[in-house]
Amino acid sequence: MSWDQETGRVAQRRRTREAILAATIELLRSGAEPSINEIAAAAEVSRRTVYLYFPTLDQLVLDATLGILNTDVDTALRAERSDDPHTRLDSLVSELFATMESSLPLGRKLIKLTVDAPPPTQGQPRRGQRRVDWIEWAVEPCRAAMSRHEHADLISALTLVIGWEAFIALLDVRGLTPAKAKAVTVRAAHAILDAAVSARP
Repeated sequence: MSWDQETGRVAQRRRTREAILAATIELLRSGAEPSINEIAAAAEVSRRTVYLYFPTLDQLVLDATLGILNTDVDTALRAERSDDPHTRLDSLVSELFATMESSLPLGRKLIKLTVDAPPPTQGQPRRGQRRVDWIEWAVEPCRAAMSRHEHADLISALTLVIGWEAFIALLDVRGLTPAKAKAVTVRAAHAILDAAVSARP
């Protein structure tokens, strides 16, 4: 399979997942407690497709709830005018930490549901596409200077330090305050970015 074919399939899976989440969010905002059937109908997909992306209704509703909470992140990133990836990473981490600190119980539940979920379809992530989209946005200015694989590796490395898993590890394992955890995350993200850029010939 060519790179373009694989990229096209990934994009299609992403669109399908986003459609399912968007339908769930709209149903939740209307005050409903949606069933899988109602979500599938609203997203115009089959029940089987919903379960391929979200093994349980709890997982789907939780992801959708966090999606509503993260609307502020989308808004803030759209307002960011800088083309400097360091500035973009700063904005991303700042907005994410504001959201995560205020919804920590949801984050803990999300990780538990992710760990407990059945294995996903091969090559399909269990969750986290929205976070990946944000990281891709932050380092988009680097894309032209890197190969596709180098850029993909940069995004993967940043995923290790930006998100719920790293935030909770810094709080629970290291015992840091949210403010200190944020500072460590910013430094780690910048170090990863600098290492990726400096590795270029």
